[in-house]
Amino acid sequence: MAVATKKAPRATKTFSAEEREAMEAAATEAKRARSGKADGEADIRAAFAKMGESDRKMAERIHAIVKQADPSLESKTWYGMPAYANADDKVVLAFKNAGKFGQRYSTLEFQDSATLDDGDLWPVGFAIRNWGPAVEKKVVALVKAAVS
Repeated sequence: MAVATKKAPRATKTFSAEEREAMEAAATEAKRARSGKADGEADIRAAFAKMGESDRKMAERIHAIVKQADPSLESKTWYGMPAYANADDKVVLAFKNAGKFGQRYSTLEFQDSATLDDGDLWPVGFAIRNWGPAVEKKVVALVKAAVS
């Protein structure tokens, strides 16, 4: 008996193959969540494993920072990206690795459930090209502010 294999998403005129893959990942994540089969920690580790070495190291470090800042945030994937949700299952932040869409930098993205509000205008996405002590210090401060 032959085992069915899933075809890789193809680009269309509207969406790239990577965008289609992200949409398919979101549909799968929603289906697994509804069925109670989601395992956020395992899913996020699987997302790390798909990354290149540099992106994976950043993602793993961000994971450690998030878990230290607020252990109650739930690890999950969101459109196939490592993400962290609050008690209301609202994504607070996500890490989009550079390799996901062939970009020159990774991004740390905060959603509207993050409490980064600063007047009428504030940044919610941060490009990360290289990880170092200054970047880590800034990420720690952002994550702490986002969950406060």
